[in-house]
Amino acid sequence: MRGRTARMPVTYKIDKENRLVMTTAWGSLSYPDALAHKEKLLNDPDFDPTYSQIADFTQITEFALSNEELRAFAEFEVFSPQSRRAFITPRDLEYGMARMFATLRELRGEKGIGVFRTLEEALDWVLAKSA
Repeated sequence: MRGRTARMPVTYKIDKENRLVMTTAWGSLSYPDALAHKEKLLNDPDFDPTYSQIADFTQITEFALSNEELRAFAEFEVFSPQSRRAFITPRDLEYGMARMFATLRELRGEKGIGVFRTLEEALDWVLAKSA
């Protein structure tokens, strides 16, 4: 497993064996943070867009993206439409924003995004793809 840490409130690890990207965000997450994370991931030689993703937002204290910024971010093609992506957040605001993102991606043909309250639920859903 190889990991990358950015100078922002987002980090990720790429698990090649399980074909999984584990993203963790904390503190205040802004649009520039999200863009920088996307660019870092896309430029990582270990990244494969067909991998699945688990994005852990349980440590976010402020979701500092506007609706317009979230819509703009949803326009980017990072993962394959066949990838399974799970977003984890216990708070209602981030849960709603994650569902909005998932809906926007679904309109672009990406059907494999789920939003969950716990890591266990997210892992069960993402790993069920390979079962």
